[in-house]
Formats: sequence, C-alpha cells, structure tokens
Amino acid sequence: MRDQILQMLEETDGYISGEHLSRVIGVSRTAVWKNIKQLRDEGYEIDSVTNRGYRLCKKPDLLQAECIMRHLHTSVVGTRLEVLKSVDSTNEEIKRRAAAGEKSGLVIAAEQQTGGKGRLGRTWQSDSGGIYFTILLRPELPPNEISGVTLAAGYAICMAVRDYTGLDARIKWPNDIIIGNRKVCGILTEMTAQTDRVDYIAIGIGVNVNHREFPEEIAQKATSLYIEGGKVIERNAFFACMLKHLDETIAEFLTGVEMHENKIQFKTLCATLNRHVTASKSGKKIEGTAVGLTNEGELIIEEDNGTRVIVNSGDVVVQGIY
Repeated sequence: MRDQILQMLEETDGYISGEHLSRVIGVSRTAVWKNIKQLRDEGYEIDSVTNRGYRLCKKPDLLQAECIMRHLHTSVVGTRLEVLKSVDSTNEEIKRRAAAGEKSGLVIAAEQQTGGKGRLGRTWQSDSGGIYFTILLRPELPPNEISGVTLAAGYAICMAVRDYTGLDARIKWPNDIIIGNRKVCGILTEMTAQTDRVDYIAIGIGVNVNHREFPEEIAQKATSLYIEGGKVIERNAFFACMLKHLDETIAEFLTGVEMHENKIQFKTLCATLNRHVTASKSGKKIEGTAVGLTNEGELIIEEDNGTRVIVNSGDVVVQGIY
C-alpha cells in the first residue's frame, strides 16, 4: 500500500485527494493517512491542503528498490534487488546468500558499508552519498572464460556515467573508473569455482556519486560525479541506468559477444592504453607501454626492448593517473 501511494504521488502533477487514493487502492482514508505519515517519517516532504489532498514536494536521498526497479526490465543483472541500510560488505553479503543457494541475478546494495573492501585487501571508503552494490552471477562457463568480466562491468559503468551525466568516464585497467586522472568507481570481482565450472561470481561496485569532499589521504586520487559535474545526482535513477547497462553488457559477455565484437569500443574507453605503465608478473617488474588488450581482457605491455608481456592481474601504475 505504501508503495502504491508513493507511486501515485510521484506520478501526479499537483495534489491528489485522499478520497481518490483510498478509492483507487481500495483502502480506508485512515489507512491512506497512516501511510502518508509513514512516508513523512521516512523523510518524504508531503504537503497536505484541505479539500485538495496531498502533494509530494521532496523525496529523501535514499536508495529504494521499488523505485529503481519500477521501470527496469533486466534479464541477467538485477532480476532481484535488495537495498540494505548498512552491511559489513555487499560482497560478503552476496557470498553468504550464494552459499545459502541464492539464484543468479540478485543485486545487493547498501547505503553504508562498515567493512567495504577493494582489491588486495584494501579498504573502500563507503560514506553516505555513494552507490555500493554487488551482483551475484552463476554463469555456466569454465573459470578460464571469466577473466574479462571485470572489464565488461567497467565498460558498462563508463557508458552509464556518460549517458546519465555526460562526463568523460574511462577505464583504468583492470578495475577502476576514472574521470580525468582521479578515481570515481572501483570494481572488485570475486569467484568461487571448481576445476571445470564456476560456482558463482560476486561483482562488487562502488561509485562516488554525491560526495562533496574526501579524507585528506585520498583527496588527490578520488573524485565524485557531483564534484566533476557540479550538480546533485538522483541516485535511484542513476542506479537504474547502471543496472540497465550492466545487464546488456554482461549478458553479451557471457554469450561470448562483448569482448570479441566490441573490443574496439573497450579500447577507446581504456585510459591505460598508449601510456607508460609499471606492473609486476611472477615477482618480476614489468615496465613499458600498454599497447593493447587480449580477447580475455588481459593487458599487453610492450617493454622498451620490444618484448611483449601479457598481464592478467595485479597493480598497474599508469603514468599521469593518480
């Protein structure tokens, strides 16, 4: 009932009477009033005028699953969405759900993570104003065919940022999204697999959306959509935009289309290419120019002596970024 009332308020330009709400939904005027009070308690600003009814003036900046999913039709990513107020880590929550038998397609989001994490055991700053979520996938593929899924997810996030804000988002291989030379999004992919098949993949994504500032220790490396674009982002609408792009891109990736047919598009958005980079492989320092990507999303580095080395994981320092 609450969601029906909220939807009708959102879709009405002006006031809507309590009598009309009660008639359409099939409940008493008292029940309508109680739900209006609940919405106000949640932070919605709802004006009420005698003989005119109710009008939604302002919505709280809260992620709401029903609002995000209302006009979203996905087949792979986000077939179910849950938004939690707080969790240790959306990746850890997805792993718990996966162990309990949860089906592929679930997305868990949280307003706050108390133990957000990045690659190599690093922490991920998870203050309010961001969008933090993890996707559960159970692809029917062997583990060696999954390596490019992080890049596919990064491409989708870049496209969503570009579509929704017009900002020039690009991929810093393998798992960061940058605007200019500062990080706006990080991706952490974790997998549980057996020798010949994947049990599940957890793709964790954290986006700095409406942050206005960052702690001193990361202020020179981090940015947000608000800082770059100069305006507040409506997070529910932007989240829906991201899920749409992720659904399309990952669906194509899992059928073998994305990394092969759209490889040129991936390259155009990869800020790492044609830059001087430093990486490591098997304990050896690799230094040279990033010249390409394999079909599996691995980075090709050409050393100064002309030798080409393929790097599939680890830290890559890119000249001019961070």
